[in-house]
Amino acid sequence: MIRIDQGRDFDWGSHSPKRDMCWFRGFFFLILGCFLLIGCDHDSGDLDRQRAAPESAHKSAATHADRVLAPLRMVVAANPLATEAGLDMLRQGGSAMDAALAVQLVLNLVEPQSSGIGGGAFLLYYDAATGNIEGYDGRETAPAAIEPTVFLDAEGQARSFYDAAIGGISVGVPGVVALLEKAHQRHGRLPWSAVFAPAIALAEDGFRVTPRLNSLLEQDRFLRDDPKARALYYRPDGTALPVGTLLRNPAFAQTLRGLSAQGAGLFYRGDLGDSIVTAVRTAWRNPGFLSRRDLADYQAKMRPPLCRPYRVWRVCSFPPPTSGGVTLLQALGILETIDLSTGTPLDPQTLHWLSEAGRLAYADRDRYLADSDFVAVPMDGLLAEHYLQDRAALLVPDRSLGRARPGQPPGWEASSLIDGQSMDQPSTSHFVIRDDWGNAVSLTSSIESAFGARVMVGGFLLNNQLTDFSFYPATQSGLVANRVEPGKRPRSSMTPVMVFDSEGRLVLLTGSPGGSRIINYVLEHLVRILDFGLEPQAAMALPHIGSRNGPTELEAGRGLDNQAAALADWGHETRFSPMTSGLHTIQILPDGRLLGAADPRREGVARGD
Repeated sequence: MIRIDQGRDFDWGSHSPKRDMCWFRGFFFLILGCFLLIGCDHDSGDLDRQRAAPESAHKSAATHADRVLAPLRMVVAANPLATEAGLDMLRQGGSAMDAALAVQLVLNLVEPQSSGIGGGAFLLYYDAATGNIEGYDGRETAPAAIEPTVFLDAEGQARSFYDAAIGGISVGVPGVVALLEKAHQRHGRLPWSAVFAPAIALAEDGFRVTPRLNSLLEQDRFLRDDPKARALYYRPDGTALPVGTLLRNPAFAQTLRGLSAQGAGLFYRGDLGDSIVTAVRTAWRNPGFLSRRDLADYQAKMRPPLCRPYRVWRVCSFPPPTSGGVTLLQALGILETIDLSTGTPLDPQTLHWLSEAGRLAYADRDRYLADSDFVAVPMDGLLAEHYLQDRAALLVPDRSLGRARPGQPPGWEASSLIDGQSMDQPSTSHFVIRDDWGNAVSLTSSIESAFGARVMVGGFLLNNQLTDFSFYPATQSGLVANRVEPGKRPRSSMTPVMVFDSEGRLVLLTGSPGGSRIINYVLEHLVRILDFGLEPQAAMALPHIGSRNGPTELEAGRGLDNQAAALADWGHETRFSPMTSGLHTIQILPDGRLLGAADPRREGVARGD
């Protein structure tokens, strides 16, 4: 738990003149946003009306009003039904934590490819009454019976990703249910059972298959091979359920009813846990190692958030076992030594600095970051101001580093640790919530690759998060920090963020899915808002660029050819790639109003009252 320090005065509005507008204009845009977003033609928050008009729900998700303003409460999530479920909890007098449970459970149902109770999550909770931030770690753990060479073949070579990821062998002990129960016990206002109601109703009554879900189901090569998943998501001929099909999931409804009545004990020590263990150990492919003891021993952990100054703000994120917070704060610390105000968000010089800061931060990530309960991570040294200044001194304005080498942070003794690589996949979800009392949630959750291990039990899919470990545990040169070990949590890239001004006031909540690109997505989003004064919707609509200490990656099809050519002249190896982020953001304006934004690359929406 951490308290945000007070500091000198700072006028947020001075960095973004557009925010200094009268209440009349804000009210106008609020009404405009209501016409463009789902369900704002009524004020009941009735999920039944959304289920009756799913086509319009998806159409509004694609519209993305430029400014979504609300005076009191707001939810931004990756699906309109999930957003509405969270908002409904807030309207009932619930807290941001109550809303978070409702959002996560509905997301499990409507975007099963991304997150759910079969996976893990990291949550930041801001308590407005005390000014404290709490971090909740619901990351999966490796089974006790796992071997460090589990992802190597008979010749000692790394197995291909999908050879390792599909089936029971890649399933870690899921942590979402334990995290949600632990956080709700501390910060929930509504009864535990009440927050399950929206997801149970949707699971029983059905929701309409969206174009995104249909496309992902159709493209996936493995999900049809799981009998339960095939029966739920595909027609008899093996084709995915068409867009607009009413999809009911009675098995998930039964699971949710059990959890609402019995709590997390059903999942970790009860009949549902037995079903999970059986599903993993008898999986249709790659039977795994999970045991009842693994489930019974699981604990969601509270960890102190990582916070570091960035210019006149204070940026907070999550510590290991995710690499997101350390790597983000390192990159920001490096960029803080550079005056970005002379450029524009998309000019080659700005893009050069962003990619070079990313190279240095990702280089340290690959060497030092892993589960800090197993590895002595030098977090203080990695975030020390003088160390980051030394790293920034390696940068030159017109020449790329190419591939950066890790540094030697203070407090790090010479050891045999070597660089490791994992294959973080981009199927994740992020949502942000602010409640009536000013409490807030920034939560990123995942089942790893799309549809996880492709093993279904109880109407939900299990994760393949163990493939976030390095496949090679060691070489002749030494050990990899992120190697597989029993009980260990695989390194993640999830990066939930909260930003505070110099007086300690919460001013921004954000985060994104995207695998190991998450850190770069969040980095450039913060720079565009904090340094260039863009509003969140405008910032996330710009094309992506970044480097994970490899090629300089540019978002394909977004008109960056001239920038790519300029960067190539400075020695960048450039590569165009699809970059489907899912940034979701709430900005708290100086007058207290909430400005929400949802990434146009996905189906999310911002809504508030």
